[in-house]
Amino acid sequence: MKLWGGRFQKSTDAKVDDFNSSVRFDYKMYKQDILGSIAHSKMLGKQGIIPKEDSTLIAETLMEILQEIEDGKVEFMIDAEDIHMNIEKLLTDKIGDAGKRLHTARSRNDQVALDIRMYLKEQTLEIKQMLISLENALVSLAQNNLETVMPGYTHMQKAQPITFAHHIMAYAEMFLRDLGRLNDAYKRMDKMPLGSGALATTTYPIDREFVAKELGFSEVTRNSLDGVSDRDFAIELASALSIIMMHLSRFSEELIIWSTNEFSFVEMDDSYSTGSSIMPQKKNPDVAELIRGKTGRVYGNLIGLLTVMKGLPLAYNKDMQEDKEAIFDAVDTVKLCIPVFEGMVSSMKINSENMRKGASGGFTNATDGADYLVKKGMPFRDAHAVIGKLVFYAISQDKSLEELSLEEFKQFSDVFDNDVYEAISVETCVSCRDIIGGPAKSAMEKTIESFKKELKKI
Repeated sequence: MKLWGGRFQKSTDAKVDDFNSSVRFDYKMYKQDILGSIAHSKMLGKQGIIPKEDSTLIAETLMEILQEIEDGKVEFMIDAEDIHMNIEKLLTDKIGDAGKRLHTARSRNDQVALDIRMYLKEQTLEIKQMLISLENALVSLAQNNLETVMPGYTHMQKAQPITFAHHIMAYAEMFLRDLGRLNDAYKRMDKMPLGSGALATTTYPIDREFVAKELGFSEVTRNSLDGVSDRDFAIELASALSIIMMHLSRFSEELIIWSTNEFSFVEMDDSYSTGSSIMPQKKNPDVAELIRGKTGRVYGNLIGLLTVMKGLPLAYNKDMQEDKEAIFDAVDTVKLCIPVFEGMVSSMKINSENMRKGASGGFTNATDGADYLVKKGMPFRDAHAVIGKLVFYAISQDKSLEELSLEEFKQFSDVFDNDVYEAISVETCVSCRDIIGGPAKSAMEKTIESFKKELKKI
């Protein structure tokens, strides 16, 4: 008979057992369930709600069960429904009536709310460490490419010259914001719901603060209805994970483009590439493509969570069992993607000559040509028009701006002089942007140092 079967006269259909069971996926929380139960049993004994000797026996036996699970000696049962009932059955099979006292002053509703918070707190900290490792790899890559000039783009059209360091650190800033979001999500999941009961707490004199301290929570939840029915923390984490994947996907898209023969800005290491079953010459950026593809999967999990929760009345509803597969998969996917992405970017070859050549084409120095005229006293809009006409002329002559003669420059304005060539050199275009946020080497060095200090605070 099931642990809750006293009111029932018939056994559940085998198909219902299978349909209703969640142990296939919520087994992931076995450790959290056991640790939560140990803290609960200690509190029950401390408060005199159950005999102290039973409390001690429960805690000791649960630790034995934990070790047996981790040694692979336990097979969870579908008809025991979920990880919570599986562990309670293992406990009662071992110690009988003493084990049956564990569930005093507790419901599966607040038990599962506790377990998932504990599990996601742990996973959030692991993802944070992965992101920090990636950030350090990006900083290292940037420091090695402070003078690697490349074209910057808007609308996927060449715009102005920047450096590879400048480009890389843009993504580092994105991931730093992701770390901030993970911190925020962690803060809101760090509230202990056990003691909420099914929905209305309990009549037993429990000590919720004791349990919270035992389990490393900063505080307890303030409303029992909300305590069992809140899944905002899972949705918020899924949102943060979706944004992380969006950033990884954007970066992957650029790496895919840059590794094409047309760009040849980077080349993926053989250890992070695959080949073709038919075309011998192929070297495919499959790691980047898979990360880009898996982003949609994490987005889907977020939408699934939001959709499950959108119409639920208070308090707990069985629909909420559907929260776990979605958030577990989102967590697992992100944890799979970040380390492999770090390995890919750390090992790829940077083709600096091709980047420099790319920065020289497409009139990326046109803005600097206009700025040159402005510094000579010409109004910006007039300067903009002059350089626009010069660009059109240079295109017709199949030349770059720096390939035009001084006489050709002077056809458009007498303001031009020999110093124009220095002003529009790609290196000058980069080095003169020596302000906070700019690509100049000195500016980037300061930015990186500031970034590293901020990263240490996360």
